[in-house]
Amino acid sequence: MTCKGNNTYQLMDSKALASCVLLLHLLIVLGACDIIPKAKDSGTNAIGLQGMNANNPHRNDKTHHVAHVHEKKSMHDPSLSSSHMMHQMDPRTTVFFVLDDLKLGKTMSILFPEGDPNPLSSPYLWPREQADAIPFSLAKLPQILQHFSFPQGSRKAQVMEYTLRACESEPMKGESKACATSYESLVDFAQKILGLNTDIEVLSTHRLAKSNAARLQNYTITEAPERISTLKIVGCHTLPYPFIVFGCHSQQGDNRLYRTVLSGENGDRVEAIAVCHMDTSQWSHDHVSFRVLGIEPGAAPVCHFFPAGDVVLVPSTSSI
Repeated sequence: MTCKGNNTYQLMDSKALASCVLLLHLLIVLGACDIIPKAKDSGTNAIGLQGMNANNPHRNDKTHHVAHVHEKKSMHDPSLSSSHMMHQMDPRTTVFFVLDDLKLGKTMSILFPEGDPNPLSSPYLWPREQADAIPFSLAKLPQILQHFSFPQGSRKAQVMEYTLRACESEPMKGESKACATSYESLVDFAQKILGLNTDIEVLSTHRLAKSNAARLQNYTITEAPERISTLKIVGCHTLPYPFIVFGCHSQQGDNRLYRTVLSGENGDRVEAIAVCHMDTSQWSHDHVSFRVLGIEPGAAPVCHFFPAGDVVLVPSTSSI
């Protein structure tokens, strides 16, 4: 699927959809259609939520905010299937790397897309009572489009259809997944995975200094990567929709979380959160990361950085 650009949108067949879903399962959503206006970075990428109160402590505004669905190409584009990757390298896949690359002084060519640095405090993250008042299912797509006044067959409609299909897809083996349409549903899923009474820390990637625009460039790791001690990880990625929808999931097995700082050749400085999946032996051979890295399933850990706008939920150190 194409969210924006000169490419013509084509309806996804089952194979293309499978490729998209695999990308979602890998905890990657690189600017999946720029639907949410960017908020100003507060300068922090960790928020401690004591027990993750079911009421959003960061936002009192109950206004019915609706974002524009800007169609820009996303990592969910079926053109990023492995067959496409055999012929050309897409800059959106540059966030993949192997564990041996995660070291001080390593230089990598990476595209860090823009994203809301504080999505949990965004007015576009609706409370449950508002989100639940609108259907959220593929079967109800015509009714949803009518509610937002989006024409059927438009690119905005096609983008929303993709999100609904991804949210209704089956989880991989050993995976728990859910799409959170509100702060409260995000809390519910996090508590289900991390524990009902667990204090939760919210981590995210953010820019410490930036140039005029995000672009593909060489980044050098300028601070030694710090491993974040945790046994459970919940990754939540913003999906293209008129309000914030998080595609959240947690994978069983050995998954390691890291924090590091990278400096770009054009002056960007990024404090980035990365995850390394130590066992990929059960992943599909068709997964895009294997094509990018030139490895086979199970041959080596697969790592990637989280883009800004996504959040990673882990038990706080006081809960470990």
